Parts: sequence; C-alpha cells; structure tokens
Amino acid sequence: MHTLNLGILAHVDAGKTSLTERLLHRTHAIDALGSVDAGSTRTDTLALERRRGITIKASVASFDAGDTTVNLIDTPGHPDFIAEVERALGVLDGVVLVVSAVEGVQAQTRVLMRVLQRLRLPTLIFVNKIDRSGARRDGLLASIGEKLTPAHIAMSRTEALGTRAASSTPRTGDSFRTELTALLADFDEALLASWVDGALPSGERLGRALAAATRAGRAHPVYFGSAITGAGVDALIDGITGLLPPAAGDPGGPLSGTVFAVERGPDGDKSAWVRLFSGTARLRERVPVGGDGLPARVTGIRVIEHGVPVERDAVSAGQIAVVRGLGRARVGDTLGAPGPEAVHGGHFAPPSLETVVEPVRPEERGALHQALARLAEQDPLIGLRQDEVRHETSLSLYGEVQKEVVEATLAEEYGLGVRFRGTTTVHTERPTGSGAAAEFIHTDPNPYLATVGLRVDPAAAGSGSSFRLEVELGSLPAAFVTAIEETVARTLEQGLYGWQVHDCVVTLTHSGYAARQSHAHAVFDKSMSSTAGDFRNLTPLVLMDALRRAGTRVHEPVHRFRLEVPAAQYGQVLPVLARHGAVPRDTLPGARSYVVEGDLPAASVHALERRVPSLTSGEGVLETVFDHYRPVAGAPPVRPRTDADPLDREGYLKRVARGGGGGSVGAR
Repeated sequence: MHTLNLGILAHVDAGKTSLTERLLHRTHAIDALGSVDAGSTRTDTLALERRRGITIKASVASFDAGDTTVNLIDTPGHPDFIAEVERALGVLDGVVLVVSAVEGVQAQTRVLMRVLQRLRLPTLIFVNKIDRSGARRDGLLASIGEKLTPAHIAMSRTEALGTRAASSTPRTGDSFRTELTALLADFDEALLASWVDGALPSGERLGRALAAATRAGRAHPVYFGSAITGAGVDALIDGITGLLPPAAGDPGGPLSGTVFAVERGPDGDKSAWVRLFSGTARLRERVPVGGDGLPARVTGIRVIEHGVPVERDAVSAGQIAVVRGLGRARVGDTLGAPGPEAVHGGHFAPPSLETVVEPVRPEERGALHQALARLAEQDPLIGLRQDEVRHETSLSLYGEVQKEVVEATLAEEYGLGVRFRGTTTVHTERPTGSGAAAEFIHTDPNPYLATVGLRVDPAAAGSGSSFRLEVELGSLPAAFVTAIEETVARTLEQGLYGWQVHDCVVTLTHSGYAARQSHAHAVFDKSMSSTAGDFRNLTPLVLMDALRRAGTRVHEPVHRFRLEVPAAQYGQVLPVLARHGAVPRDTLPGARSYVVEGDLPAASVHALERRVPSLTSGEGVLETVFDHYRPVAGAPPVRPRTDADPLDREGYLKRVARGGGGGSVGAR
C-alpha cells in the first residue's frame, strides 16, 4: 500500500468539509454521510465548529482507494484561521483546491493558490456545487485561467448544470487529447516534438505526461462535481490516486519528522500530530525533539484508519500519527534531524490585529493567562504579550471571528468568562539608518560584568531580523553569545515606539567578560565573575541605545483590495473608499459594474467590509489580502511597553534590581 497525505483547501463555504465527507463515504470509510448543517460531519469535531457550520481546526481522516491509503486533512477556509492551513502545508504530498461553481474564484482561493504554486505542491482543482442554481462552467474555467493558473485542463464535461440532476463525466476524444497535448507540450519536449510532427499522442502517453506535470506542480487538472450529490467524485478519486504523488521516504532511514499540531485532552495530557519524512518512531523509544534535540520517550502512537483512531506500536516514513509523550513539543518542532522534505512556516502574513483580553472575574487573571498560553502552544501564530506593568494580556488576531472563537473556547474548555477591548492594528518598526553603541566592563556607567557592543543596520524589506558576529570566534564563551542573541531577539519585540522591529541586522561588535573566579579556598563567586545574567541585563540597554541612534519609522499593514460594484453605485462608493484611506490603483469599467483595485490600510478592512453591502444594495463584492507594510503618515502610533524600559536607564536598572527582569520583553 502507498500513503498519500492530502490537503483539502478552499475559501470558506466552498464545500471542503462536505467534500471530505463524500470522499470518506464513497470509499466506504464511513457508513453514513454527515451534514455540515446538522453538525454531524466526522472532521468538524469541536462543538463550536458544529454550531457555526465552519471548520476552525485542521483535522485528519483516512480512507483507502485501490492500493493507496489517503490521510485527508480538512483545513479551515475562513482567513481568520489561516494558521491552521499554514501548519498543514508542511506535511502534505498533494492538495485538492475546492472552488464553488456559483461563487467562483474568491479572495482566499487566490491567496491559497499563490502559496501552493510557490511551494510547488501538486494541486488538483475541484469545482463544487454544480447542482446549485447559478453554477457556471466555461466562464469559471476562464476565471481559473485568469486568477489562479493558466496551466489548467478541464477533466470533466457537465450536463444539466445548475440543477439537482447535474452530472459530471470524464472527457475523452480527440478534442480533449488535442487540448491536453497543447498544455503538456510546454513541459514535455518529446511530446512537443511528436505533436509538431503531426502525431497526436495516445491517451496512455498523455496520462503519464499529465501525472508527471501534476506531480511537479506545473499542471492543474480541473474536475467538476458536487459534494452533496456525489457527481464527479469518482473521477476526482481517480485523479487523487493517479495524478498526485505518494508519500516518499525510507522507513529504515534516519528519523526525520515534523510536529504540525499540538492538542491537549480533558485531563491536560499533551499529544502531538506528527508527519514522518524518514525513519520509524516506535513505542517506548526515546526520540530527539526540537532544536536542542533533547530526547523524549514515546508513550503512545495513534493513527487514523477508516476514520477511526487505532493504537499502533510504530509510525513510519510517509505516515501521520498522534504521538504521546512528547511533552516539550511545540508546533514546528522536528523529530530527529530536519529533513529536506519538510516545509517550514512563513507562507502567510502574520496577524495584523491585536486586542486586550481580560477575565470577567478579576481573580481568574492567572487562570486566563495559563489558558491563553495553552491556546498559543497549539497555534504559533497567536501572539501573547504579557504586560507586567499594567498586568494585562494582549492577543494578536487575524479577524473578529477568531475573537469570537477564542471567547467560546475559553468558556467551554476552561470555564472562563472574558471580555475584549477594542481591536487595534499591529504596526511594525524598521530602522531608518545605522547606529552603534557599546558598554564596557568595569567602566561607568555599566553596572554589569560584561562588555557588549552592538550595531544596528537596516535590511531588505521582508527579511526579518538577523544576528551576526564581528568579534573573534572563541573570544566569548558560547553560553554568553547565546544569551546576547536570545536577548536581542526579545528586545526587538519592542522598538522605540513599542512595536516589533523588522528588517534589520544586529551585529555584535565588542565583547568581554570576567573569567570564572573564586576567593581562596572558596566556591565560585558570581560577584567576581561574569554570568549569562550580566549579558541578558546589559544587552537591552546597548541595543536600544544603538537603535535610538539608528532611528526607526513605524509602518502599517496594507491590504490589496478588489471591489466590484454596480455601475449605478460607483459614484457613491469612491468617497467612502477615500474616507477609509483606500488608494485606488486601477479601475475597470463595465457595462453593468465597475471593478476597483488598490491599497487599503488593514485598520479599515473590517469597517469597509461592513459598509459595502448597504452601499451596493448587497451586490458589491470586496476581496482583500495582506500585501505590504508602508510608512505611517503623521505622528507615529505608540504602543505602551510591557516591561522594564531600557530607553529609561534609571527606571530599567531599578526594575532589574528589584527582580523585574532585564531582557525579558513580552511573553510569546
């Protein structure tokens, strides 16, 4: 048996979960179809998912088709839960991207396809809901070619489109072979030469070429069908098993895997969802976990077979399993050595919104922080900022729906009532120049047994931040270098205006320490010898001094928007766009509608989304997606600091002396 780890991705409400249910039923993995509306699907397991009828957390099911075992991962479609999709991408062998035949290519569909193409993940497109009134075929194929990929080929023909009797059958014949040859000739020189010679390749030859192009992420077969009626699903299953690549990896090779999800049971027991790329992990075996490679003992292994969790003694390359015993594991951690197959994160924009969450009952503040920390453990794109000064916790978000889900989760799973303050936009800071600072051991005003010199330089947009050494290797113990590097990363979370600093290079230019000393016939005396704490406490002072000399500018997140409005309302919409800070770039007039594209501040997205329906009599369609950061015009917004402020030297030193912590900037 082969294994294939398959993702189902789509814009919200395109029918991902219904398609998952149909695939499981058609392959006899389940006996009866569940319903999203009735809250009875196998993959929407959370009570909140069943109530709202949307997928919030990625879930895994399994079915057998021929000689292939398919681990099927159903992911959320709502952009507020893009972190779940991000985690799934790293463990997939192939993807089915679902598009509604009625709503067509939507904003989130385009975002997903761009990422899939960048990662070269083999992708089939399934056009769902052909039985719904308003379903389209030819126009939708043109939209797929324009907005998703020109390298697509319709694998199905449809009849009675838009009715309950809609059907989908595989395309055959010379016209289909000619169209397929024209597509594949771009990727297959032998095929092109044969076609130029006037010979139309055989169906078998074209099938091999299509499989090769699909597995390379170059061609994208398009299937039409309905998850509700089952039309076209058999052809899709044939495409999944015949065109997508099975999982690779040597079960006898060195252990290499990745943790893509973490969950806790009712008793608090922690489990990790793991995809293995190489090797085998066995029950009671100790396996290296995380960047430090410290071993953990595997106490349980569970795989999904025919939709049912089954305990096993081992999990091998290509498989997905729930592994218990990895208590320290976090999302993104490796098992064994990192493999070249592993796909790392960073495919989507980080959250651009933030809110302060507080307990309804003040005495539950500690319990709330612990619960939020567990949620952040399961979702690495949830950023927590613990304000030690005001005793507040801030939570970063993708949108208002996510806020509702967090509130419901805290109530249902932890028994905590919470309230949120107004949502604010998360800005970022970038250096505007270079700046350097240094403080030397045994030299006023430096109170620490450490020498630290740092230089801050701007870096390319989107490059993040990096740490480099300009001191001689070996001149400083490795533990002290690590302390400086870790503290630099934490300190950059709050720049001159309180926002995280991006796109910079921090270089260690000076270093020095007092070697380990002790009094005669006495034990080690840390008052005479440098410790890592000296470097952790001094680094924020030096770094913020260098950053102040370099200067920073605050940037705001900006979305690219596309707004389609009826021609009659076009004149009314333009002033509203201007009031929300939108900058139109292109306007495409049509007979009955206008399409406006441009830039929109992230802070205005939610407000504009609420205005569009009333402005356009419900006919306007707004699509937005994060695009870039731009400098803030006017006075830069300031975010209050959450800890000892190294820009206030006197206050910082007093707080550190009281045990307030130096170099400990914000919890994540």
